[in-house]
Amino acid sequence: MTAEADALPGIAPSLRAAAARYGTPVAVTHVPTLEAAAALVREAFPDPWLRAFSVKANDVPAVVAALRPLGFGANVVSRGEWAVARAAGFADAEITLEGVGKSDADLRAAVRAAAEGHPLRWVAVESIEELEVLARLARSLPAGRAVDVLFRLNPAVTPETLAGLAVGAPASKFGMTADELSDAVARTSRAPGLVPRGIQLHVGSQLGAVDAWRDAVRRGLTLLAFLRGADPQFDTLDTGGGFPILPLGVVAPAPERFARELPALLAAVPPDRRPARLAIEPGRALVARAGFLVGRVLHVRERGGRQVVVDVGMTELIRPALYGARHEVVALTSLGRPVDPGSGTRPADADAPTLARLEGPICESTDHLGDHDLPPLRRGDLVAIRDTGAYAASLGSTYNGRPRPPQLLLHADGRLEVGRRRGGVPAS
Repeated sequence: MTAEADALPGIAPSLRAAAARYGTPVAVTHVPTLEAAAALVREAFPDPWLRAFSVKANDVPAVVAALRPLGFGANVVSRGEWAVARAAGFADAEITLEGVGKSDADLRAAVRAAAEGHPLRWVAVESIEELEVLARLARSLPAGRAVDVLFRLNPAVTPETLAGLAVGAPASKFGMTADELSDAVARTSRAPGLVPRGIQLHVGSQLGAVDAWRDAVRRGLTLLAFLRGADPQFDTLDTGGGFPILPLGVVAPAPERFARELPALLAAVPPDRRPARLAIEPGRALVARAGFLVGRVLHVRERGGRQVVVDVGMTELIRPALYGARHEVVALTSLGRPVDPGSGTRPADADAPTLARLEGPICESTDHLGDHDLPPLRRGDLVAIRDTGAYAASLGSTYNGRPRPPQLLLHADGRLEVGRRRGGVPAS
């Protein structure tokens, strides 16, 4: 596993500058960190692998756009995310549509794009019922126009992750069994306007080991080899994502560790039955480490220990409240003076950090950001929540009437670019 550099010591002044200029809470994406993450994935899964960024991880168009020149397409689960990808500069041929909740309108839009001569790269169907709707719509396609279809397999494995993130588990709502999938492929072969092209699967997020991913890919390859015997065009395996981003210093399998499993798995398949196209669709692995949420201290109290309430919480980052995710929090100022996290130094007269319970500003007791070692703080001091580039902006809300925070891109030269403005406060 390649050691990761910690960007925070070098960019702490820029985070303070972002808060001073744009107010808090403010979200910052460090572009060099995003570029480094993309390079790691690209090196592990080089061309001709098809790589698509999972837009559900971060739907800020400016962030999505930053990944296109780095060798990634876009994977979307709705017309809304499709619109984000288009706004970010992706052509439909670079976009794949999947997701367990596709509406008739989503499917109709995919058929319409094919009819107009700019089809999506593929649509991944989740069930026979969904396929029936897509097939009915596709009958209207003119001759020579078609929708390429992948079929989502539930690999029925036990992912090494939180239960709420284990989408490849047998009881998960996602995907079809092997028998259901085979039936769906047979139906698609008889459906005008649809072309069966392969299998899509996804094991889960934050995978702590490669075992379940390897087992799922093996099952996908086995089923694809069987079905490809009857149709050489059935040539694609999309292995999903799931590459973990854990706190710096915590050992986790890197993308390269997952890729290392592929040669032996492919060698076990007869050459004429192997997929001609292999794809991945990472999300978190590309953007999580690059994201920082900067907030300001509102209250410091003694409540059986030190309690710190800040102005950033579950409306900007719901993961801790939703399923107990932990994000490291560091101070950017202490008693009004700058602190450089990770530098190993602090003012000679500063008190040592002590444990503090960090709370968000939302009127819910679950708006809790964990316990962290922090220096003395008072109202107005700044803190940064780390690794918030994934599932923060895209899961954000305006609960309690709070406007969405501005989304900034921090470039290598220190320039701050506005990727999305702060939302407005509802009119009274």
